[in-house]
Amino acid sequence: MQITQQRYYTPEEYLELEEAADYKSEYIDGQIIPMAGGTANHNRISLNLNAALNFAFRQQDYEVFTGDLRLWIPQKRTYMYPDVMIIAGEPEFFNNRRDIILNPQIIVEVLSKSTKGYDREDKFQAYRTISTFQEYLLIDQTRIHVDQFSKTGKKQWTLREYDEEDEAIALVTVPFEISLQDLYNKVKFEPVESEGESADVEGLG
Repeated sequence: MQITQQRYYTPEEYLELEEAADYKSEYIDGQIIPMAGGTANHNRISLNLNAALNFAFRQQDYEVFTGDLRLWIPQKRTYMYPDVMIIAGEPEFFNNRRDIILNPQIIVEVLSKSTKGYDREDKFQAYRTISTFQEYLLIDQTRIHVDQFSKTGKKQWTLREYDEEDEAIALVTVPFEISLQDLYNKVKFEPVESEGESADVEGLG
């Protein structure tokens, strides 16, 4: 996560630049940070989850938004592009802009080599300032592993880990379940090299 622009930008300047940009960037309290490119595995996982969520919620009062929609976090003066956001009820849009969400209940991030530490720490901390935010999924794209954080009280979260293909993830705050087999359908993991050899098995996404 290298900051390529050192000058300070207002949120308004960021949005104007983002409208004309050829690639997406996030905005963190005055700094514009280009996002890493995606991978095939990142795309497969996102599509698998989105398809299952859309089917499950077709008769329910939940809506799913993908990584093309921005999230504004006022307390952190930050714009993010979460991989998946689940909204309960009607979406709330910032300043009547239909491309900026304010009220996600669940956020999902597919981890990459370049951002996994940021997703687990600083980004999660920022998300926790959102009053509607109740649940966070972190999905590894290089192996079968998912971390599920769910809010249990004020400043209290619990963690559950999933790492076996025959397990199923059940969301805590909405009626939805998906098996890891379905979540990782068609995902191709790179082989782990033998002991003593280094292997770069993670991509960017």
